[in-house]
Amino acid sequence: MKTRADLNQQTLADAWADLQAHADAGLPLEPDAYRLAFADPEFLLRREVRGIRFQLELLKPELEQKSQGIENTIVVFGSARFPSPEDAQRHLKEAQAGGDGPALARAQRDLRNAAHYEQARLFGKLVAEHSRKLEASERLYICTGGGPGIMEAANRGASEAGAPSVGLNIALPFEQQANPYITPSLSFKFHYFALRKMHFMMRAKALVAFPGGFGTLDELFEILTLVQTGKSEPVPVVLFGTEYWKKLINFDLLVEDGAIAPDDLKLFHYVDTPEAAWQVIQFFYQLKN
Repeated sequence: MKTRADLNQQTLADAWADLQAHADAGLPLEPDAYRLAFADPEFLLRREVRGIRFQLELLKPELEQKSQGIENTIVVFGSARFPSPEDAQRHLKEAQAGGDGPALARAQRDLRNAAHYEQARLFGKLVAEHSRKLEASERLYICTGGGPGIMEAANRGASEAGAPSVGLNIALPFEQQANPYITPSLSFKFHYFALRKMHFMMRAKALVAFPGGFGTLDELFEILTLVQTGKSEPVPVVLFGTEYWKKLINFDLLVEDGAIAPDDLKLFHYVDTPEAAWQVIQFFYQLKN
């Protein structure tokens, strides 16, 4: 005799099988009042149900990471536009062969930026290799925004070291695919930036910000603000690329004009090598080599 749990599972299976049958037959889903609410895409996508969608985006990555033992992460931010050294070299050769001046200038710039990609890859690998020596409950896992560029590089480094890593991707008008180096069962996609940023911080034990654009700045200042205001536990914030960050942001001016306190400059550290970035994190948590 079937138990109530068995019957519930059968009901869930029947509901999703109905949706799959429509998809397999190429039939559009029309509004259907009789369809179970949780299996009704038209209902779930209504404006009035946004709060439920918030809850789902919060809960799904939370449960999946917990089930796979991901409790502590190092979040790596940076430009999605910086290519790998291999791609940069290929684009440079193509530009040189084509004789297009602007294309050649872009390829040369990309080759310079590829150095940041390589440093992010080495950092991801370094974290993964050192983390293997820690107790399972204390291991640190690379977590990125899941896209290309610096994000791909950090996930790639962890993958090359044989460690799982997390990707928190975002649905954008110009579709962004998850990079191939994220552990598939830890590759998540978000609709809401707010929920995605919340997940970055829920497990973050450190933030490493490589050179980047608006998205990187948004995420960096979100975390600095949370730490500064005590809304989040203090974590090491590492700005990778001293020249870039000092040229981009004049933090000293903020102090001089009284916009931030002198002690706020202690919230972050400038570094220029993967080893130095890892040493900041090791020192903060008193981790052994």
